[in-house]
Amino acid sequence: MKVKIAVFGIEETIKRVHTLAKHDENLDILPFIYTHSSETPELIERAFMCDIYLFTEATSYLYAREKIKKKRLPAVQVAFDEYMILTSFYRLRNDYNQELDRISIDVLNGQHVEEVAKELSFDNKQIYHYSYGADESTDIQQITRFHQKLWDEGKIDYVLTSSKEVEVQLREADIPGSCMIIPEINLLHAIQSAKSLTELNQHKSALLVAGYIRMKNQDQHEEQELKALTTKMQSLLVRFAERTDSLLTIKDDHQFVVVGTKKLIDHLQNHYRDFPLLREFEAELNIPIDIGFGLGLSASEAEAHARLALEKCKNENHSLCYIVNERKDTIGPIGIRRDIDTSQLFHALIHKARLNNELSYNFIDFITDRNNEPFSSNDIAAYYKVTKRSAERTVNKLLSGNVIKVSGEERPYLKGRPRKLFSLNN
Repeated sequence: MKVKIAVFGIEETIKRVHTLAKHDENLDILPFIYTHSSETPELIERAFMCDIYLFTEATSYLYAREKIKKKRLPAVQVAFDEYMILTSFYRLRNDYNQELDRISIDVLNGQHVEEVAKELSFDNKQIYHYSYGADESTDIQQITRFHQKLWDEGKIDYVLTSSKEVEVQLREADIPGSCMIIPEINLLHAIQSAKSLTELNQHKSALLVAGYIRMKNQDQHEEQELKALTTKMQSLLVRFAERTDSLLTIKDDHQFVVVGTKKLIDHLQNHYRDFPLLREFEAELNIPIDIGFGLGLSASEAEAHARLALEKCKNENHSLCYIVNERKDTIGPIGIRRDIDTSQLFHALIHKARLNNELSYNFIDFITDRNNEPFSSNDIAAYYKVTKRSAERTVNKLLSGNVIKVSGEERPYLKGRPRKLFSLNN
């Protein structure tokens, strides 16, 4: 399986990445080109088909850092290290004949500059550096102002910057300077790291699932009746645990907990539209039930997410079941029949997404058959019996026409990247 790497950067750098990776048949480079690195968080939303995210500029990573952390996105940065700084100094001295006596430089980590200055014995030179990695928030203008102030005070003759945007702004201010060129070895290391990290993630253990089940409005039942209902619930859940290879326990407050792994995940994945456990509770108990499932990389995380899903059920009086995945995306309610205005949907498919009649009817059949549950491009490929690439083209048309929206991600399987989930935008 090919590793899909989303590469964020300026056009020139991404072309270099393409050239370096083109001989590896197991790599697929998807370019996300920007003019300003602040565009990166928005570009990440369009990179949902990728296994890993590679950032070729430190500033682009910093702008996206919070989103990466929140969504737990696998990410790799090109190293802006001592070797890159040494290479840049060498270019200034040899290619541009530029002396280094009075110079300012901006980098992610100022420690690298200090180490290079020590190595090259820069004791008698005036080298100013700005370490923007320590800033609370990323601000390209602030980096430029640092150099501008030194220039205005007559302290420097040249600027060496790690950002193409800063280079452009310096040029507009008639301040001599140039942007560092990323050494080929740094790009190669980043590409290899992205590939290795993806392959490692694909062989991780399955996620854990925890499920919390309770009666709604327990305080409305007499103690004797509550015990009888709890006994019936336990009988149903014992059978459910056996079917899904799960561990079943009961808490003092008549609340049940199930914990499982792959077989339980498969069961949830296969029964989004018609959740059998809900039907069984309705048929045998005739009382509303709350069910919350949580996915996590540990038992405690799965249980915390299950509690979040259970809280979501409090909004209605009828039986509900929600899932909160390992990224804290809420999926559901599951097992509930939803009404779809097929006439309005057909109009949107034709006039907004620009699908032809056949594809429009097929999509309506697909979305009604799935009970309007969130879906992935893989689901469309399987339903239409087409290639994944063809399904992705359909998804992109639906997104461009604002017919669907991104509604979350899931990873209900042992290997591979999280699947982007979509739902109707109504």
